[in-house]
Amino acid sequence: MPLIGHRDAEVAFISANESGKLHHAWLIEGPAGIGKARLAMRLAAYMLGARGPGDSPMDAAQDDPVMQSYLAGGHPDQRTVQIELNDKGKPRQDITVDQIRDLNHFFTLRPAMGGWRVGIIDALDELNRNGANALLKTLEEPPASSIMFLINHGSKPILPTIRSRCRILRLKRLSDEDTAAVLKSVDAPKESLGLARGRPGLGIRLSSPAGLQAANAARAMLRGMPKPNDALLTAALQTANADAVAMEAFSAEVLGWLADKADDNPVAADAWLRASRLLGEADELNMEASQTAAKVIAGLYSVVGQG
Repeated sequence: MPLIGHRDAEVAFISANESGKLHHAWLIEGPAGIGKARLAMRLAAYMLGARGPGDSPMDAAQDDPVMQSYLAGGHPDQRTVQIELNDKGKPRQDITVDQIRDLNHFFTLRPAMGGWRVGIIDALDELNRNGANALLKTLEEPPASSIMFLINHGSKPILPTIRSRCRILRLKRLSDEDTAAVLKSVDAPKESLGLARGRPGLGIRLSSPAGLQAANAARAMLRGMPKPNDALLTAALQTANADAVAMEAFSAEVLGWLADKADDNPVAADAWLRASRLLGEADELNMEASQTAAKVIAGLYSVVGQG
């Protein structure tokens, strides 16, 4: 299971384990699409005993029996909690409290292979309040020989009581070189590199036809600032409204444009924060994409007005 980037975080974890000071819960933070889940999976497999050539803890070989069992989803001492499908086959809105209770019960059992019990929650952003409170039970009273990896995209606040009980691994966006290497390794469309902005997973997700159209329309509109014509505005609104991926692509372009200006423009920094909040609230309130996009565009004029 190769990993490109984030070596410092991986080394910090391995060093903690080798020093005998391994924390029972690790909060892996950073923007979505940068490889947090892959890092968690590698560390989980390592704790279960997977090793690479020369007993390297970094690169467990695909033919390692522990790694094979882990990747097949059949290792008895590992559990991953993610959003499940409802009775209609569609993703639920959040990770349920029952899923967390099942994970808590899993940690009370004796390790089947005599080593560690390992859990991954992907992601805390999708945990409801009841689930978060249930998780605290295990974080406050961790069973012996158990370890948990909690992935956090940062899209929603998490309970301070959860954060305080974890050691934090904060991951950054990948360099352009590493981003390109990740995308090449999975044969991603060439257009995905321009959409990624250091987040390969995002680039792959947004490289659908609707995502590419929305991204291109957003870029054209932004190039037309401060006075984009009606055709550019209409194209940006219509393409953003195509589907969820298109709206995400539109949002990524606008937020990226604001972020590029934020270092030396406080108005841009404030506009980025307001746009981010608006996009988060729109998702929770199920607002129409075109309505949300129009409000986001309206907020851009305060920035361009500053020159």
